[in-house]
Amino acid sequence: MHTQTMELDIAILQDVFGVGDANLKTIEQQLQVSVLTRDGTVEIKGAEQEQTELAAETLKTLGLMRHAGESIDEFTVLRVIDLVRSGDSEAALAAMKDVVVITYRGAPIKCRTIGQRKYIDAIRKNTVSICIGPAGTGKTYLAVAAVVAALKRKEIDKIIMCRPAVEAGEKLGFLPGDLQNKVDPYLRPLYDALDEILGHDTVQKYVENRTIEVAPLAYMRGRTLKNAGVIVDECQNLVMTSLKMILTRLGEGSKMILTGDVTQIDLPVGSESGLRKCAELLRGIEGIEVTELSGRDVVRHKLVGQIVKAFEKYEEQTAPPARRQGTRYQKK
Repeated sequence: MHTQTMELDIAILQDVFGVGDANLKTIEQQLQVSVLTRDGTVEIKGAEQEQTELAAETLKTLGLMRHAGESIDEFTVLRVIDLVRSGDSEAALAAMKDVVVITYRGAPIKCRTIGQRKYIDAIRKNTVSICIGPAGTGKTYLAVAAVVAALKRKEIDKIIMCRPAVEAGEKLGFLPGDLQNKVDPYLRPLYDALDEILGHDTVQKYVENRTIEVAPLAYMRGRTLKNAGVIVDECQNLVMTSLKMILTRLGEGSKMILTGDVTQIDLPVGSESGLRKCAELLRGIEGIEVTELSGRDVVRHKLVGQIVKAFEKYEEQTAPPARRQGTRYQKK
């Protein structure tokens, strides 16, 4: 039996351990250790020294996160255990200190993973950023936060957000109302992110004075987008010609962010998504950076990460040989 002792701030002990010691029980179950505490001294016992050391480092990391204002739940504990095992806990803590923007309620929007930090750095340093990743990794939300921050710093004059009007397995052509009513369901995720960051009233004011424009991708044809933060969402539902069209709209003083999930393509049969091919074509060009997020960057819910990993495993097992050996689908 191996024993590890450490000190933990009594003021944050309850937050780290969780209600009813739920977080602590997760650590004990995941690492096969027992944890006892008295007056801020934590004693960790386990059959393997490696496990007790991992538990101590996990508790230390959780304590530092709580000091930094992060909330601690079971999902956070599982992520931290994974980070400690891979030796990435310090880099993750550094990432969490990066505040992208402050919401209208005064809450900071921060990077939550190392991958997200790389994504935000790519947006800040490049004119065009392409982000490919699964659901729940914050691709769209962080892009919106980044362009709102740029607008507040007066680096851009306006925000333009668009996405293709492609149904996710459902036909919406018979929705009532005019054209705007029909396209609103496609654009709702973008409005939701804006409302959370800027507040609904401010968003409405910016939409009215055209500081913010949210529109279907088809509305972008023929335009030159100057001094704008441009977000093109759901790019996995664009073919190469559409991607070329939107990329060539880029004007002076603008930044463009393309996001998409190549595992959720809703294009009709016979149409090929151009996102992966476009990313590979542009990779390496100065001023353009491609960021790929993975299941480790999922921050939406613990089950989302597990679902993503399950589907990734299934798709890898069922993919045709050409896909596994290095076609446009191969991950770098």
